[in-house]
Amino acid sequence: MDRTSASPQRHNAAQRSAHIREVVLAKGVELRQRYPILQHQDALGAGILAFALAGMIGSATLYITGHMAWWVCLLLNAFFASLTHELEHDLIHSMYFRKQRVPHNLMMGLVWLARPSTINPWIRRHLHLNHHKVSGTETDMEERAITNGEPWGFARLLMVGDNVMSAFIRMLRAKTWAHKFNIIKRTLKVYAPLALVHWGAWYVFLGFHAANGIAYLMGSPIEWSATTLSVMQVIDIAAVVIIGPNVLRTFCLHFISSNMHYYGDIEAGNVLQQCQVLNPWWLWPLQAFCFNFGSSHGIHHFVVKEPFYIRQLTVPVAHKVMREMGVRFNDFGTFGRANRFVRRDEVVAEEARTAQA
Repeated sequence: MDRTSASPQRHNAAQRSAHIREVVLAKGVELRQRYPILQHQDALGAGILAFALAGMIGSATLYITGHMAWWVCLLLNAFFASLTHELEHDLIHSMYFRKQRVPHNLMMGLVWLARPSTINPWIRRHLHLNHHKVSGTETDMEERAITNGEPWGFARLLMVGDNVMSAFIRMLRAKTWAHKFNIIKRTLKVYAPLALVHWGAWYVFLGFHAANGIAYLMGSPIEWSATTLSVMQVIDIAAVVIIGPNVLRTFCLHFISSNMHYYGDIEAGNVLQQCQVLNPWWLWPLQAFCFNFGSSHGIHHFVVKEPFYIRQLTVPVAHKVMREMGVRFNDFGTFGRANRFVRRDEVVAEEARTAQA
Protein backbone atom coordinates (compact mmCIF):
# COMPACT_ATOMS: atom_id res chain seq x y z
CA MET A 1 0.00 0.00 0.00
CA ASP A 2 1.14 3.51 -0.75
CA ARG A 3 1.97 5.03 2.62
CA THR A 4 1.20 8.54 1.40
CA SER A 5 -2.44 9.52 1.79
CA ALA A 6 -4.22 10.96 -1.21
CA SER A 7 -4.21 14.75 -1.02
CA PRO A 8 -6.88 16.48 -3.14
CA GLN A 9 -5.63 19.68 -4.71
CA ARG A 10 -6.67 23.07 -3.36
CA HIS A 11 -7.77 21.74 0.04
CA ASN A 12 -5.82 21.69 3.29
CA ALA A 13 -6.40 19.12 6.05
CA ALA A 14 -8.92 21.25 7.93
CA GLN A 15 -10.97 21.84 4.78
CA ARG A 16 -10.96 18.16 3.87
CA SER A 17 -12.03 17.22 7.40
CA ALA A 18 -14.83 19.77 7.24
CA HIS A 19 -15.97 18.34 3.91
CA ILE A 20 -16.11 14.83 5.35
CA ARG A 21 -18.09 16.13 8.32
CA GLU A 22 -20.53 17.96 6.06
CA VAL A 23 -21.18 14.95 3.83
CA VAL A 24 -21.63 12.51 6.73
CA LEU A 25 -23.91 14.86 8.67
CA ALA A 26 -26.03 15.38 5.56
CA LYS A 27 -26.41 11.62 5.20
CA GLY A 28 -27.51 11.40 8.83
CA VAL A 29 -30.16 14.06 8.25
CA GLU A 30 -31.36 12.21 5.15
CA LEU A 31 -31.63 8.93 7.06
CA ARG A 32 -33.66 10.54 9.84
CA GLN A 33 -36.03 12.07 7.30
CA ARG A 34 -36.42 8.77 5.46
CA TYR A 35 -36.85 6.71 8.65
CA PRO A 36 -38.59 8.88 11.27
CA ILE A 37 -38.01 6.26 13.98
CA LEU A 38 -34.35 7.33 13.98
CA GLN A 39 -35.42 10.68 15.42
CA HIS A 40 -36.36 8.99 18.72
CA GLN A 41 -32.79 8.77 19.95
CA ASP A 42 -33.43 8.29 23.67
CA ALA A 43 -35.98 5.53 23.08
CA LEU A 44 -33.69 3.76 20.63
CA GLY A 45 -30.78 3.86 23.05
CA ALA A 46 -32.90 2.48 25.88
CA GLY A 47 -34.40 -0.14 23.57
CA ILE A 48 -31.02 -1.35 22.34
CA LEU A 49 -29.82 -1.61 25.93
CA ALA A 50 -32.90 -3.62 26.90
CA PHE A 51 -32.33 -5.90 23.89
CA ALA A 52 -28.66 -6.45 24.77
CA LEU A 53 -29.35 -7.16 28.44
CA ALA A 54 -32.25 -9.47 27.60
CA GLY A 55 -30.01 -11.30 25.15
CA MET A 56 -27.27 -11.76 27.73
CA ILE A 57 -29.67 -12.90 30.44
CA GLY A 58 -31.55 -15.17 28.05
CA SER A 59 -28.37 -16.82 26.77
CA ALA A 60 -27.11 -17.29 30.31
CA THR A 61 -30.40 -18.86 31.38
CA LEU A 62 -30.41 -21.26 28.44
CA TYR A 63 -26.82 -22.28 29.19
CA ILE A 64 -27.38 -22.76 32.92
CA THR A 65 -30.49 -24.87 32.30
CA GLY A 66 -28.65 -27.04 29.81
CA HIS A 67 -30.40 -25.82 26.66
CA MET A 68 -27.42 -24.07 25.07
CA ALA A 69 -23.81 -25.09 24.49
CA TRP A 70 -21.24 -23.12 26.47
CA TRP A 71 -19.48 -21.79 23.39
CA VAL A 72 -22.72 -20.53 21.83
CA CYS A 73 -23.56 -18.67 25.03
CA LEU A 74 -20.07 -17.18 25.23
CA LEU A 75 -20.11 -15.94 21.63
CA LEU A 76 -23.64 -14.55 21.85
CA ASN A 77 -22.93 -12.69 25.06
CA ALA A 78 -19.72 -11.26 23.64
CA PHE A 79 -21.80 -9.84 20.78
CA PHE A 80 -24.51 -8.48 23.08
CA ALA A 81 -21.83 -6.94 25.32
CA SER A 82 -20.35 -5.19 22.28
CA LEU A 83 -23.67 -3.38 21.87
CA THR A 84 -23.40 -2.08 25.42
CA HIS A 85 -19.90 -0.79 24.68
CA GLU A 86 -21.27 1.27 21.81
CA LEU A 87 -24.03 2.56 24.07
CA GLU A 88 -21.52 3.53 26.76
CA HIS A 89 -19.51 5.42 24.18
CA ASP A 90 -22.62 7.31 23.07
CA LEU A 91 -23.54 7.99 26.70
CA ILE A 92 -20.07 9.42 27.33
CA HIS A 93 -20.89 11.92 24.58
CA SER A 94 -24.28 12.57 26.23
CA MET A 95 -26.35 11.23 23.33
CA TYR A 96 -29.10 9.63 25.44
CA PHE A 97 -31.20 11.40 28.09
CA ARG A 98 -28.77 14.29 28.08
CA LYS A 99 -30.93 16.47 30.32
CA GLN A 100 -32.37 13.65 32.44
CA ARG A 101 -29.78 12.55 34.96
CA VAL A 102 -31.61 9.55 36.40
CA PRO A 103 -32.18 7.56 33.17
CA HIS A 104 -28.82 8.69 31.82
CA ASN A 105 -26.91 7.47 34.86
CA LEU A 106 -29.05 4.32 35.05
CA MET A 107 -27.97 3.46 31.51
CA MET A 108 -24.34 4.20 32.42
CA GLY A 109 -24.57 1.82 35.37
CA LEU A 110 -26.24 -0.95 33.38
CA VAL A 111 -23.72 -0.89 30.53
CA TRP A 112 -20.98 -1.10 33.16
CA LEU A 113 -22.61 -4.15 34.75
CA ALA A 114 -22.81 -5.80 31.33
CA ARG A 115 -19.06 -5.21 30.86
CA PRO A 116 -17.47 -5.60 34.31
CA SER A 117 -14.04 -5.92 32.71
CA THR A 118 -13.94 -2.18 32.03
CA ILE A 119 -13.08 0.92 33.99
CA ASN A 120 -15.68 3.04 35.74
CA PRO A 121 -17.60 4.72 32.87
CA TRP A 122 -17.88 8.03 34.72
CA ILE A 123 -14.08 8.10 34.94
CA ARG A 124 -13.76 6.92 31.35
CA ARG A 125 -15.81 9.93 30.23
CA HIS A 126 -12.93 12.24 31.14
CA LEU A 127 -10.36 9.97 29.50
CA HIS A 128 -12.37 9.63 26.31
CA LEU A 129 -13.14 13.32 25.88
CA ASN A 130 -9.43 13.95 26.40
CA HIS A 131 -8.75 11.31 23.71
CA HIS A 132 -10.55 13.49 21.16
CA LYS A 133 -8.45 16.48 22.16
CA VAL A 134 -5.04 14.77 22.11
CA SER A 135 -5.54 11.67 19.95
CA GLY A 136 -2.26 10.14 18.86
CA THR A 137 -0.11 11.77 21.53
CA GLU A 138 1.58 10.58 24.71
CA THR A 139 -1.17 12.23 26.78
CA ASP A 140 -3.91 10.16 25.11
CA MET A 141 -4.17 7.86 28.12
CA GLU A 142 -7.22 5.99 26.83
CA GLU A 143 -5.52 4.63 23.72
CA ARG A 144 -2.11 4.26 25.34
CA ALA A 145 -3.71 2.09 28.03
CA ILE A 146 -4.88 -0.41 25.39
CA THR A 147 -1.39 -0.59 23.77
CA ASN A 148 -1.63 2.03 21.02
CA GLY A 149 1.97 2.94 20.16
CA GLU A 150 3.49 -0.20 21.69
CA PRO A 151 5.86 -2.23 19.47
CA TRP A 152 4.31 -5.56 18.59
CA GLY A 153 5.63 -8.51 20.54
CA PHE A 154 4.71 -10.93 23.30
CA ALA A 155 4.22 -8.15 25.86
CA ARG A 156 1.72 -6.29 23.69
CA LEU A 157 -0.12 -9.53 22.95
CA LEU A 158 -0.56 -10.08 26.69
CA MET A 159 -1.56 -6.47 27.29
CA VAL A 160 -4.05 -5.99 24.47
CA GLY A 161 -6.65 -8.39 25.83
CA ASP A 162 -6.13 -8.00 29.57
CA ASN A 163 -6.53 -4.60 31.20
CA VAL A 164 -4.96 -5.61 34.51
CA MET A 165 -2.03 -7.34 32.81
CA SER A 166 -1.46 -4.17 30.80
CA ALA A 167 -1.27 -2.12 33.99
CA PHE A 168 0.97 -4.74 35.63
CA ILE A 169 3.48 -4.70 32.76
CA ARG A 170 3.53 -0.90 32.75
CA MET A 171 4.16 -0.99 36.49
CA LEU A 172 7.11 -3.34 35.98
CA ARG A 173 8.52 -1.01 33.33
CA ALA A 174 8.27 2.07 35.54
CA LYS A 175 11.73 3.27 36.52
CA THR A 176 10.98 4.69 39.96
CA TRP A 177 9.05 3.36 42.93
CA ALA A 178 6.98 6.53 42.98
CA HIS A 179 5.89 5.89 39.41
CA LYS A 180 5.15 2.23 40.19
CA PHE A 181 2.95 3.14 43.15
CA ASN A 182 1.20 5.79 41.07
CA ILE A 183 0.30 3.18 38.44
CA ILE A 184 -0.99 0.80 41.12
CA LYS A 185 -3.03 3.55 42.77
CA ARG A 186 -4.52 4.71 39.46
CA THR A 187 -5.34 1.14 38.41
CA LEU A 188 -7.15 0.37 41.66
CA LYS A 189 -9.10 3.61 41.40
CA VAL A 190 -10.37 3.21 37.84
CA TYR A 191 -11.03 -0.54 37.94
CA ALA A 192 -12.72 -0.76 41.35
CA PRO A 193 -14.87 -2.56 42.08
CA LEU A 194 -16.23 -4.51 39.09
CA ALA A 195 -13.09 -5.00 37.02
CA LEU A 196 -11.05 -6.09 40.02
CA VAL A 197 -13.61 -8.82 40.73
CA HIS A 198 -13.90 -9.71 37.04
CA TRP A 199 -10.18 -10.08 36.36
CA GLY A 200 -9.56 -11.68 39.75
CA ALA A 201 -12.16 -14.36 38.98
CA TRP A 202 -10.63 -14.82 35.52
CA TYR A 203 -7.19 -15.51 37.00
CA VAL A 204 -8.70 -17.93 39.53
CA PHE A 205 -10.49 -19.72 36.68
CA LEU A 206 -7.29 -20.01 34.64
CA GLY A 207 -5.18 -21.03 37.63
CA PHE A 208 -7.61 -23.67 38.87
CA HIS A 209 -7.98 -25.39 35.52
CA ALA A 210 -4.28 -25.09 34.71
CA ALA A 211 -3.45 -26.75 38.03
CA ASN A 212 -5.94 -29.53 37.33
CA GLY A 213 -4.54 -30.03 33.84
CA ILE A 214 -0.95 -30.25 35.04
CA ALA A 215 -1.91 -32.58 37.88
CA TYR A 216 -3.79 -34.83 35.46
CA LEU A 217 -0.80 -35.05 33.12
CA MET A 218 1.41 -35.94 36.08
CA GLY A 219 -1.02 -38.63 37.18
CA SER A 220 -1.70 -36.99 40.55
CA PRO A 221 -5.19 -35.43 40.54
CA ILE A 222 -5.73 -32.70 43.12
CA GLU A 223 -8.35 -33.40 45.78
CA TRP A 224 -9.98 -30.01 46.25
CA SER A 225 -12.17 -29.24 49.24
CA ALA A 226 -15.94 -29.18 48.84
CA THR A 227 -15.92 -25.42 49.45
CA THR A 228 -13.36 -24.83 46.70
CA LEU A 229 -15.36 -26.94 44.26
CA SER A 230 -18.55 -25.06 45.12
CA VAL A 231 -16.86 -21.71 44.53
CA MET A 232 -15.37 -22.94 41.27
CA GLN A 233 -18.77 -24.11 40.07
CA VAL A 234 -19.98 -20.51 40.33
CA ILE A 235 -16.83 -19.13 38.69
CA ASP A 236 -17.08 -21.69 35.87
CA ILE A 237 -20.62 -20.53 35.11
CA ALA A 238 -19.55 -16.88 35.30
CA ALA A 239 -16.67 -17.62 32.93
CA VAL A 240 -19.15 -18.68 30.27
CA VAL A 241 -21.91 -16.12 30.75
CA ILE A 242 -20.05 -12.89 31.60
CA ILE A 243 -16.28 -13.19 32.16
CA GLY A 244 -15.28 -15.09 29.02
CA PRO A 245 -17.51 -13.01 26.72
CA ASN A 246 -15.91 -9.83 28.02
CA VAL A 247 -12.38 -11.19 27.74
CA LEU A 248 -13.10 -12.04 24.10
CA ARG A 249 -14.79 -8.69 23.48
CA THR A 250 -11.94 -6.81 25.15
CA PHE A 251 -9.30 -8.49 23.01
CA CYS A 252 -11.21 -7.86 19.78
CA LEU A 253 -11.96 -4.22 20.58
CA HIS A 254 -8.50 -3.35 21.85
CA PHE A 255 -6.74 -5.10 18.98
CA ILE A 256 -8.80 -3.20 16.42
CA SER A 257 -8.82 0.15 18.20
CA SER A 258 -5.14 0.25 19.12
CA ASN A 259 -4.13 -0.51 15.54
CA MET A 260 -6.55 1.77 13.72
CA HIS A 261 -5.42 4.81 15.71
CA TYR A 262 -2.06 6.35 14.85
CA TYR A 263 0.40 7.41 17.50
CA GLY A 264 3.35 9.67 18.04
CA ASP A 265 3.95 11.56 14.82
CA ILE A 266 0.64 12.98 13.64
CA GLU A 267 0.02 16.67 13.09
CA ALA A 268 -1.73 18.29 16.04
CA GLY A 269 -5.43 18.62 15.35
CA ASN A 270 -5.26 16.84 11.99
CA VAL A 271 -8.20 14.43 12.19
CA LEU A 272 -7.23 12.90 8.83
CA GLN A 273 -4.15 11.43 10.50
CA GLN A 274 -5.73 10.26 13.75
CA CYS A 275 -7.33 7.07 12.43
CA GLN A 276 -7.43 4.74 9.51
CA VAL A 277 -10.31 2.53 8.41
CA LEU A 278 -9.33 -1.04 9.29
CA ASN A 279 -11.80 -3.45 7.71
CA PRO A 280 -10.15 -6.29 5.74
CA TRP A 281 -12.19 -9.47 5.41
CA TRP A 282 -9.87 -11.45 7.66
CA LEU A 283 -10.60 -9.18 10.63
CA TRP A 284 -14.33 -9.88 10.53
CA PRO A 285 -14.13 -12.48 13.33
CA LEU A 286 -12.82 -9.67 15.55
CA GLN A 287 -15.17 -7.01 14.16
CA ALA A 288 -18.12 -9.23 15.07
CA PHE A 289 -17.39 -8.77 18.76
CA CYS A 290 -16.66 -5.04 18.71
CA PHE A 291 -19.58 -4.07 16.47
CA ASN A 292 -17.64 -3.29 13.31
CA PHE A 293 -15.42 -0.85 15.19
CA GLY A 294 -12.57 -0.85 12.68
CA SER A 295 -14.89 0.15 9.87
CA SER A 296 -16.99 2.75 11.66
CA HIS A 297 -14.98 4.36 14.45
CA GLY A 298 -12.95 6.60 12.15
CA ILE A 299 -16.22 8.28 11.13
CA HIS A 300 -16.77 9.22 14.76
CA HIS A 301 -13.59 11.30 14.83
CA PHE A 302 -15.11 13.53 12.15
CA VAL A 303 -18.72 13.46 13.36
CA VAL A 304 -18.67 13.08 17.13
CA LYS A 305 -22.35 13.48 17.99
CA GLU A 306 -23.91 10.75 15.84
CA PRO A 307 -25.06 7.61 17.72
CA PHE A 308 -23.43 4.36 16.73
CA TYR A 309 -26.38 2.97 14.75
CA ILE A 310 -26.50 6.10 12.55
CA ARG A 311 -22.75 5.79 12.09
CA GLN A 312 -23.16 2.22 10.87
CA LEU A 313 -25.83 3.29 8.38
CA THR A 314 -23.63 6.06 6.99
CA VAL A 315 -20.61 3.79 6.42
CA PRO A 316 -20.91 3.51 2.59
CA VAL A 317 -21.18 7.27 2.07
CA ALA A 318 -18.65 8.08 4.78
CA HIS A 319 -16.05 5.67 3.42
CA LYS A 320 -16.36 7.09 -0.07
CA VAL A 321 -15.75 10.68 0.99
CA MET A 322 -13.08 9.70 3.53
CA ARG A 323 -11.14 7.84 0.86
CA GLU A 324 -11.48 10.79 -1.52
CA MET A 325 -10.19 13.18 1.14
CA GLY A 326 -7.14 11.08 1.98
CA VAL A 327 -8.03 8.95 5.00
CA ARG A 328 -6.06 5.72 4.92
CA PHE A 329 -7.73 2.35 4.47
CA ASN A 330 -6.20 -0.94 5.65
CA ASP A 331 -2.71 0.39 6.26
CA PHE A 332 -1.26 -2.89 7.52
CA GLY A 333 2.16 -1.28 7.84
CA THR A 334 0.94 0.12 11.16
CA PHE A 335 1.68 -3.26 12.77
CA GLY A 336 5.36 -2.90 11.94
CA ARG A 337 5.59 0.82 12.75
CA ALA A 338 4.19 0.60 16.29
CA ASN A 339 1.22 2.59 14.97
CA ARG A 340 3.31 5.53 13.76
CA PHE A 341 1.89 7.41 10.81
CA VAL A 342 5.19 7.01 8.97
CA ARG A 343 8.24 4.87 9.65
CA ARG A 344 10.82 6.50 11.89
CA ASP A 345 13.64 5.75 9.46
CA GLU A 346 11.70 7.57 6.73
CA VAL A 347 11.40 10.61 8.99
CA VAL A 348 15.14 10.55 9.68
CA ALA A 349 15.89 10.21 5.96
CA GLU A 350 13.57 13.10 5.12
CA GLU A 351 15.19 15.29 7.77
CA ALA A 352 18.62 14.43 6.36
CA ARG A 353 17.53 15.36 2.84
CA THR A 354 16.10 18.63 4.13
CA ALA A 355 19.34 19.44 5.94
CA GLN A 356 21.38 18.77 2.80
CA ALA A 357 19.14 20.88 0.57
